[in-house]
Amino acid sequence: MELNNVKEIPVNATNTANTANTVDTDVLVIGAGPTGLALAVDLARRGVPALVVERAEGLFPGSRGKGLQPRTLEVFDDLGVVDAVRAAAGPYPVGVIWQDGERKGEHRMSDETRASEAEPYHEPWMLPQWRTQEILGARLTELGAGVAFGRELVGIAQDADGVTASFASGAPVRARYAVAADGGRSTVRRALGIGMTGEPGMTMDPNPTLVADVRITGLDRGNIHFFPPAEGGGEGDGFLAIFPLAGTEDFQVMAQFAEGTQVDLSLDGIRKTVGARSHLSPEDVTEVRWASDFRPRAAMADRFRQGRVFLAGDAAHVHSPAGGQGLNTSVQDAYNLGWKLDAVLRGGAAPSLLDSYEEERLPNAADMLGLSTRVHRGQVRRGAATRQLGLGYRGSSLAVETRAGLPEDALQAGDRAPDGVRGGVRLFDAFRGPHWTLLAVGTATGLPTLSGARTVRIPPYEAYGTGIFLVRPDGYVGWAGGTAEGLGAYAARWGVA
Repeated sequence: MELNNVKEIPVNATNTANTANTVDTDVLVIGAGPTGLALAVDLARRGVPALVVERAEGLFPGSRGKGLQPRTLEVFDDLGVVDAVRAAAGPYPVGVIWQDGERKGEHRMSDETRASEAEPYHEPWMLPQWRTQEILGARLTELGAGVAFGRELVGIAQDADGVTASFASGAPVRARYAVAADGGRSTVRRALGIGMTGEPGMTMDPNPTLVADVRITGLDRGNIHFFPPAEGGGEGDGFLAIFPLAGTEDFQVMAQFAEGTQVDLSLDGIRKTVGARSHLSPEDVTEVRWASDFRPRAAMADRFRQGRVFLAGDAAHVHSPAGGQGLNTSVQDAYNLGWKLDAVLRGGAAPSLLDSYEEERLPNAADMLGLSTRVHRGQVRRGAATRQLGLGYRGSSLAVETRAGLPEDALQAGDRAPDGVRGGVRLFDAFRGPHWTLLAVGTATGLPTLSGARTVRIPPYEAYGTGIFLVRPDGYVGWAGGTAEGLGAYAARWGVA
């Protein structure tokens, strides 16, 4: 589990200028998890000066967030890492249910789906979190940036012009904006006094859960292995699942314990759990690569922005892992925020564009939080909703739909822009990159010249109908109309013209 290709940088590098022992940058990203790294990659490819700081001495070493939903794969396509992800990952295998050492049935983690022209990534893929971070880190290095490790935040203050962050060691950082991507127990969120609203104590399940990356012999890697709770109580009375982690020799072990249990994370403790709850012998667990325990929580920050500081990822919302939504919702936060910071900092967009981050992401995160909680409780299965392809921003201040009388299922402003090939153009290829895309579908009407947009014309396409669509840098339709009337004013306001 060695983490390679992640560049560590001194705090006065990465497009910063050191003045009076203070590091200056445009955006300070606090936390180098999937959220912070995805945001840093998006900013780096746009040429936005940014500094990523991480309290730990290296990237997170475990597999905790291992499921990548189809919408996240689309984001990774745009960020230039989907090929590396697909080379290292794999679809979720069929689960096998074991009882008394015999296979008694099968279980699929989610409803089966098929790829379509509009939705080329149709199923979740499994990739351990440490590997996702390694791939994003390598991409960040490729773009000429990196991470400053061992930088523990101890204070943050802001004024009308920027944010000043101080650390346990090293120079303070002065930034125009800061993004807290420092996890569910966010130091930044607490320093800002932003509360978390959730179930009592923010714990939706008082039973502790073990999660560990281990090496196991005597178990095939072609299936997920489920072991129902044994009867009679004791160590064998509890949930156990063992996942083969794609692209590695490791398995992820997950086991739940009774409330109040002190979970033993040692090799002997994990061996005892696996031996008691499965047909495997304790000695079949040959190595523990990483282990942790947690109590599933469901909570969300009361707001996602305070002044020049934004909350993203687990700092803003904490999910049960059951729904496979936490990491994915976090990446969507980063993807929503990155282009907006660029537009305001360099593109001439109105600063009010940044208000739309909380406006758009908070209700989406709330929906995903409720969904993952229902999956955890067994009320719903993983299916179309958990793939996140249906999420959108209708009703947002950025969604301007000028066509009247559209049916509810028609593509509208605020919706995800579908993929497809028409007139020799693949739409995801046209969208890929930091620009907006002005898309004319089945119409020869005149179009304005927009300096910040790529113009594409294609024949009629049923996924779009006909019309003019201004597609945002994050792949959602911002403006839609039958003609271009009103498009110029919209584009000018958000830095596209």
